[in-house]
Amino acid sequence: MAESGVKGFESGKKKGRCWDLILRTTALAFTLTAAVLLGVNKQTKLITAQPFPTLPPMTVPLTAKWHYLSAFIFFVVANSIASGYAAISLIPSFLAKKRPSMAVIVLDLLMVGLLFSSIGAAGAIGIIGQKGNDHVKWNKVCNVFDKFCHQVIAAIALSFIGSLAFFLLVVLAAHNLHKKSH
Repeated sequence: MAESGVKGFESGKKKGRCWDLILRTTALAFTLTAAVLLGVNKQTKLITAQPFPTLPPMTVPLTAKWHYLSAFIFFVVANSIASGYAAISLIPSFLAKKRPSMAVIVLDLLMVGLLFSSIGAAGAIGIIGQKGNDHVKWNKVCNVFDKFCHQVIAAIALSFIGSLAFFLLVVLAAHNLHKKSH
């Protein structure tokens, strides 16, 4: 009878490690993809402008790049840090036969906060790009740079999935700690 309890515990540990590996791999894949997708994002359009009513219209090339906005820089850096951490944390997760250490759990929680804040910052800029702001006379830009804006939205969505994977790692660790205390 005691042996079956030990085997059940061992099976639970293997299942927990399996979920840990799946979630860390998911976090790595999605945060890396989000960083690369926004990090290579660039679009150039020819815009016709008439600076003064007395001058003829001019056609000028305008380029939208991710590094023109500090929120997008923060987003790319945050996702790069998270994907780097996910890659590094996969090693002990893969090799260890025990649950993750408290340091790994705290770092997972730190990644959740880092990613959620970068998603919020990039999302706020995305909304201004999509809708503009009449109060401060900021024009919409997504009607001009549509490809750029679609890549921003995709990167934010991918990063959100990666951040959810880190969040689930924290929930899994909390569940394991709760189970262990009972």
